[in-house]
Amino acid sequence: MRPALSLTTDPISRLTWRIALPAGVGLFFNTMFNFVDTYCAGLLSTDSLAALSLSFPVFFVIVAVGSGLSQGTTALMANALGAGDRAGARVVFGQSLVAAVFGGLGLSLGGWMAAPWLFLQLGADGEYLQTALRYMNIVMVGGVFFLLPMALNATLSAQGETRVYRNFLVIGCLLNGLLNPVLMWGWFGLPAMGVAGIALATVLIQIGGCLYLARHVRRSELCGGMPLALFKPNPAALQLLLGQAVPAMLNMLTIAAGVFVITWFVKHFGKEAIAASGIATRVEQVVLLPAIGLNSAVLSIVGQNYGAGLMDRVREAWLTNLKWGVGLMALGGGIVAALREPAMRLFTQDTAVIAYGVQHLGYAAWTLAAYPILFVTVFMMQGLKRPAYGLWIGLYRQIAAPVVVFHTLAFTLGMGMKGVWWGITLVTWSAAFFALWWGWRVLRP
Repeated sequence: MRPALSLTTDPISRLTWRIALPAGVGLFFNTMFNFVDTYCAGLLSTDSLAALSLSFPVFFVIVAVGSGLSQGTTALMANALGAGDRAGARVVFGQSLVAAVFGGLGLSLGGWMAAPWLFLQLGADGEYLQTALRYMNIVMVGGVFFLLPMALNATLSAQGETRVYRNFLVIGCLLNGLLNPVLMWGWFGLPAMGVAGIALATVLIQIGGCLYLARHVRRSELCGGMPLALFKPNPAALQLLLGQAVPAMLNMLTIAAGVFVITWFVKHFGKEAIAASGIATRVEQVVLLPAIGLNSAVLSIVGQNYGAGLMDRVREAWLTNLKWGVGLMALGGGIVAALREPAMRLFTQDTAVIAYGVQHLGYAAWTLAAYPILFVTVFMMQGLKRPAYGLWIGLYRQIAAPVVVFHTLAFTLGMGMKGVWWGITLVTWSAAFFALWWGWRVLRP
């Protein structure tokens, strides 16, 4: 059996990979989960495929709330554990579940109310609208079960344990590939549910994940045998938790706003440019997965060591994760530059789309190394209980700077589509250099 990690005494490099590698593998299979859903929806109909795309804004809100709750819970629990305050860590855990339940119920209610209006605004009507609602209504039933696994995982992650969540994501991806066709087409005597079957498979897997993660959390020394009183709403503890979670949640929502901003500028150059941007972004996301796994490592390590007052180890954790992240993405950038045309041809044979996508990925190859600087620093700040930093950098990188820079390069200077690609590179690197400066300013000896 693998020995337990000590986040305040074990070597930082060893801790980084023991935490980051399982997290990165889990993220890969989570991405594949979404790919499976998209593929299966395409087998049903164009309406079903479009329904999943229409549902993205609503679903992303769930992801953003869950991510914010997870980050806030991990930071506060890690700080408490580093300070030796086990009772305080248990309070944070109990209140994170309270927040997940009430937040999930609120999202379900809000989603049911908002989805019909939102889908109408996005151009859905008739059978297309009904298909989208059949998918979304079932997803909304599972609001609580999307948030609870993230809260439970945060409890484990604060202790340096990321293998359990990885196992859930791997098993969930495999089960999704089996359940989707069974529920879509009604195998084994079940009724054929179509796109609603894809949604039901997702919800069932999330429920199973709740049970699996809860079992491991209850078996942990920290969270086993907790009195029911710790699961009653505690206004003071909830306020503290939300103070950490809400800025992180809003930072996630700026990503959705950033996608909208990029799409708004790209649309001026035709549907081929929009398609190319979507494909190229997916390629970037896959390449970024190893570096994103470092976020879990830096948040847990920094959180505990900050709680313990070990600022030298906090600084070392930040710099170690920066070095590994930049190194990985420099390698990833070289691979993207060399294989960008074959990568585009995996998704389309349209020559115009391929040309735009190759151009996009050429700029992206030089941008990839900036992302781990941003991500690692944002999660380091979260571990220091400074979540607002991530929100401000997100507002700059996703909204304020792109609106000015993209317009100036693409239209004022007449660079066209290259102006948008250049704009993404310049804005991302400027944010990364600011993150480096601010991180060093906070952590300088």
